[in-house]
Amino acid sequence: MNTYVAFLRGINVSGHHKVPMADLRKEIEKLNFEKVITILNSGNIIFNSAKDDVKSLEKMVSDHLEKTFGFPIPTIIRKSETIYHLLDKDPFKDILLTKDIRLYVSFLKEDVKTDLQLPWTNDNNAFKIIDKIDKTIISVLDLSVTKTPKGMEALERYFGKQITTRNWNTIKRIEKKLEINS
Repeated sequence: MNTYVAFLRGINVSGHHKVPMADLRKEIEKLNFEKVITILNSGNIIFNSAKDDVKSLEKMVSDHLEKTFGFPIPTIIRKSETIYHLLDKDPFKDILLTKDIRLYVSFLKEDVKTDLQLPWTNDNNAFKIIDKIDKTIISVLDLSVTKTPKGMEALERYFGKQITTRNWNTIKRIEKKLEINS
């Protein structure tokens, strides 16, 4: 049995594409996955499956959820080992945290190659892409510089739209739930 984390893109954002977590959990269980746990309202799901092909799992989940909820729900899935590797690497260890600093992890569906030199900082120093680890982008947003960040636009410009982003605190919450799920 493999443990996976699914990251859904674009649900429950500003009142659009509402998907209640209880309904989401039931739908994922219908796919014969075990130990299904949802985390927060932003579409994070831990589940176990005997299947080993991440791409087919992504398609299966995405297709099923689109049929069920009536709109596309792009899905990016990572094995639990990938999440643990990221946590062990602690990519934000050198970042000085203040009340205005936001730490983000963006998961790419495909390994997009770019000429972008990392670390990269936008023009006003509010948004930094500090690393790319496999299909994961590590970035930092400083809200003391701007209240209207353009960070997600920069990520999509350099890495495409098949991407979904989570706050580092969400990844740490997922870690705690993974430990329960093992």
